[in-house]
Amino acid sequence: MKKILLLIGICLFFSCNSSAQKDNKKEKKAFKISKTNAEWKTILTSEQYYVLRQAGTERPFSSPLNKNYNKGTYHCAACNTALFKSEHKFDSGTGWPSFDREIKGNVAFGTDTKIGYTRDEEHCATCGGHLGHVFNDGPKNTTGKRHCINGDALIFVPSK
Repeated sequence: MKKILLLIGICLFFSCNSSAQKDNKKEKKAFKISKTNAEWKTILTSEQYYVLRQAGTERPFSSPLNKNYNKGTYHCAACNTALFKSEHKFDSGTGWPSFDREIKGNVAFGTDTKIGYTRDEEHCATCGGHLGHVFNDGPKNTTGKRHCINGDALIFVPSK
């Protein structure tokens, strides 16, 4: 009986100590545009700050950019870096603006394990703002990628 209780205790200890709960202390990367949290709070709305600086996620179907089909470019809401072109946007049905590719060099990638499994995170290569995640379930006739991006992380700049 003691062995069974010990085994259960060990299993509980390891299950409570998974990588999803660990605060992975990463080295802070130096970005071209860098500001303090107080400075970001003065230039971003509370929703933009939550998504871009705290890696939050907006509610699905809450962004007007989700159903925006105008021609133009989607820029980072924090630093105005061009990130995605409208011709690469598609309706994924997920409730977030989705693109099959990024503007090369303007989006950087990392790993996110916050919800218990590994996802490929996207952030602005200029300021480090969290944009969303990229998945391998996009349009098969193009890249096969679905860049699932928070609308609060973006500003739409229409073509002239």
